[in-house]
Amino acid sequence: MMYPLRVRFLNGAALLGLVVCCAASVAWGQEYTPEERSHWSLKPRAERPVPQLESEEDRRWVRTPVDAFIREKQRQLNLQPAPPADRRTLVRRLYFDLLGLPPTPDEVAAFVNDDRQDAYEQLVERLLANPHYGERWAQHWLDVVRFAETEGFEYDHHRPDAWRYRDYVIQSLNEDKPYNQFLREQLAGDELARQMKEAGQTDLAAQHQAYVAAGFLRLGAVRRNAGNQAVAASRNEVLTEMTDSIGAAFLGLTVGCARCHDHMFDPIRQRDYYRLQAFLAATFEHDEPLTTPAEQAAWEAEKKRAQAEFDALKAKLIACNNLPNCPEEAALRDSLKQAEAKIPPPLASLFTVQNAGPQRTAIHVLKRGEWEQKGALVGPRPLGVLAPREMPELAADAPFPRTVLADWLTQPDHPLTARVMVNRLWLFHFGQGLVGTANDFGLNGDRPTHPELLDYLATHFLEHGWKFKPVHRLIVLSNTYRQSSTTAVENSGHQQDPHNSRLWHFPRRRLDAESLRDALLSISGQLNTKAGGPSIMVPVEEDLVKLLYKPAQWQAHADAAEHDRRSIYLIVKRNLRLPFLEVFDQPDRQTSCAARQATTHAPQALELLNGTLSNHLADSFAQRLQREAGDDRPRQISLAFQLAVGRDPSPAELKLCGDFLQTQPLREFALAVFNLNSFLYVD
Repeated sequence: MMYPLRVRFLNGAALLGLVVCCAASVAWGQEYTPEERSHWSLKPRAERPVPQLESEEDRRWVRTPVDAFIREKQRQLNLQPAPPADRRTLVRRLYFDLLGLPPTPDEVAAFVNDDRQDAYEQLVERLLANPHYGERWAQHWLDVVRFAETEGFEYDHHRPDAWRYRDYVIQSLNEDKPYNQFLREQLAGDELARQMKEAGQTDLAAQHQAYVAAGFLRLGAVRRNAGNQAVAASRNEVLTEMTDSIGAAFLGLTVGCARCHDHMFDPIRQRDYYRLQAFLAATFEHDEPLTTPAEQAAWEAEKKRAQAEFDALKAKLIACNNLPNCPEEAALRDSLKQAEAKIPPPLASLFTVQNAGPQRTAIHVLKRGEWEQKGALVGPRPLGVLAPREMPELAADAPFPRTVLADWLTQPDHPLTARVMVNRLWLFHFGQGLVGTANDFGLNGDRPTHPELLDYLATHFLEHGWKFKPVHRLIVLSNTYRQSSTTAVENSGHQQDPHNSRLWHFPRRRLDAESLRDALLSISGQLNTKAGGPSIMVPVEEDLVKLLYKPAQWQAHADAAEHDRRSIYLIVKRNLRLPFLEVFDQPDRQTSCAARQATTHAPQALELLNGTLSNHLADSFAQRLQREAGDDRPRQISLAFQLAVGRDPSPAELKLCGDFLQTQPLREFALAVFNLNSFLYVD
């Protein structure tokens, strides 16, 4: 998609008529020293030639350039790579990695028996083209951008149209949308839509997509119960949250640490924190209507009438409560609930933002970050340590400020943007990034284990149009990725590199919460693969619902089949996390989550053995085994293993399971399969 306006910085000035502030208003004495600009992540990417390995054996091991960089580092510690994983392991690894779902027995058999020389490459292409790819990888991005569909804090109001952002991410990834466009739409989609309109473009679908993308800026928690707080304080919280999220998600820097004072570790001045915030000074939440003016007017009239009825009953109830005897209280409460149910739900709209010029917030450097302690007034400017020395601030009323910010971030020579994103891709494939702290490329963050490889991947990313799938191919086609996760005890890597930072074997990983739930649904035959649309509420324990400020907020979907949708389509409510997903480390979405924890603790076993979901699906799994394998116990056992772990049971496993089934029902066997390590972990 081409947009009619592009803003570029050249020789320290903004093109296309943007007005800049007088240089005299900028504190040039606070510019950064060469030493401060010397940190590895702030330097321009260097050309990184693929290493030329010395031994013939090493050269034969190289399938993609990734392998050459990895093998060079292994050689420095005299490490030997693990042997290649077998085909059954590889197909299961790829399915969970790229789709977040287990392969069916037929899919496993098809790959195992495919004798074509490029069978693996063909499998990779099929999976990258599968619509489930977008669902899987969108989950990673939603963690990073703290996606949730409620506002958090006490009231935790719902955002009925926030699901459109989730669908936008899934669609963008399936289309392999270039990351520079993906980023630009999220930072400035509403501005881009406005530019399309002004240029006479009539593609409403493109405009709507741009509006939805800008919902990124509204994904954070919002305090509505301000009470005696000033409006300015709430506005300051919103601006702070947006600024910090931009720093974490796109720059990979802890810019929020410069809110109250100069950053204690990284070369980020407090003044530059507020200059970054100034790009957002005119940004306010907005719901772009998808209805006609007549429909909107009718809705407003109905809401006004229903709200008046509700308010009148509420006033009566308050008056009644003011009496230690009130015989009408119970009836009034029932009437109040009925009146509340008559208030019409919000009309369909696009959950987005817009620039509201008259309401623009004057951005000051705040002493100690307190909104009442206003210091110097500042205008929009990128972080000084990354900006040309002569670049002045933009005018506070620049027409498309976030487009300017997005264009700066997506300059090909920007030292952070591409590095941060390819590091995330590596992290999601291997469970650890080349930079271990994916949201912190600063002085307090980890140094890259393979700096040359990081720059090579970033350059490859740019050379292939900022697209994700070419980077995926480079990684998953490598011998590094195809290694076994099991190694001989005598391998020197156990002593030389116990944390596997040199990737001398593939890291074994537990399924994340969503993949585990989806796998349970899949193997039990219950998975509803319907894609997109409003998020689903599933039944949860009544005691949890009662803890909500307003229990009526949680209403399970009336169609039970909708409860079996993929986990990415379940509503993300900040104040009520589903117990199954929470116990397996689903993040709370209060802030950006760069990498999930993978804990091991007793409640996980209790959830899998005694939980409502696992026991419900154990019944379905047992029925499937009975239906497809009949009463033949060995066939039932074999089918269970093929569905759950992608292989036949060993003779010892077959005997053990057969003995178990002599005294226990099939559903107890199904539940035991859910608890197998070979089901819960991907080798």
